[in-house]
Amino acid sequence: MAAPVLTAKLADDLARVALGHVVREYPNKLDHVLAGPGDLLSPRTLHPVFYGSLDWHSCVHGYWLLARVRRRFPELPVSGEIGELFATHLTGENVAGELAYLDGPMRGGFERPYGWAWLLMLAAELARYDAAAAEVLRPLAEAFVVRFLAFLPKATYPIRAGTHTNTAFALALALEYADAAPNPELADAARLKADAWYGGDADCQGWEPSGEDFLSSALVEAECMRRVLPAEAFAPWLDRFLPRLARGEPVTLFHPAIVSDRGDGKIVHLDGLNLSRAWCWRSLAATFAPNDPRRPRAEAAARSHLDASLANVKGDYMAEHWLATFALLALDAAPAG
Repeated sequence: MAAPVLTAKLADDLARVALGHVVREYPNKLDHVLAGPGDLLSPRTLHPVFYGSLDWHSCVHGYWLLARVRRRFPELPVSGEIGELFATHLTGENVAGELAYLDGPMRGGFERPYGWAWLLMLAAELARYDAAAAEVLRPLAEAFVVRFLAFLPKATYPIRAGTHTNTAFALALALEYADAAPNPELADAARLKADAWYGGDADCQGWEPSGEDFLSSALVEAECMRRVLPAEAFAPWLDRFLPRLARGEPVTLFHPAIVSDRGDGKIVHLDGLNLSRAWCWRSLAATFAPNDPRRPRAEAAARSHLDASLANVKGDYMAEHWLATFALLALDAAPAG
């Protein structure tokens, strides 16, 4: 059975999901430290651009989804709607408001590292086709680059969780910006830290998933190192890190997670796990030779994980406010060719 592909119809569907929530202010889950009663402000006042989608980081990657669809399918009517949204919300004044929030007291760790990485991912996407919007967002992107450059040298240990704090996922996205912008300083810092954190890893056991993962700690590390290392160095690294892939082991990485309650905001993370695994499997499959037994296993795993969760990006708001982003990541990953 062929894997799902990103058709114009599917891209339109995903974009309309995102358009339905990036400017939906409530319900809202703020990542917000109150320094005093004056900080009791509405989400839109605190975050003039990214006030929707239940939380800041989901709104940011909702904008990324819209930017990606607009670049990939400019002929779609929805792309015009996305352009209008960006013209209205992605303004210099609104970006200045986002910067002002970052400058507040006790906000140095705001959205670290997941939100930082997604903001840079959005900036990378705009840099590919919309120079004017990229320039508007540039001050905010630069602010998060500064934060990454300050954080990485002091981050002695990686974070291998399957949720927002995962450092391999953050580095993978930050590298996309560093290479697209380009920003050689960030690229060098990210590659140096990835090698320090993950370069010596071997024989990964794949002890996952936990009950609220939306990232595979094993596969996202492999995807990070695929971006970090040249092909001739990545192949032996992967052989050490996941030495039994040709036998379909660790078994858990090849089987989609079961999602028992899609109205539960944590349990539904597992749909994201399935989609992000599909993203990783498709990207990894492209590195294997046509006769490599790992390639059909990776391709089949990508298909099964997509089949398990792609249909669930719409429905309960606990999934709908973010899950389409991970569907697009998976669908737009480079397939083996």
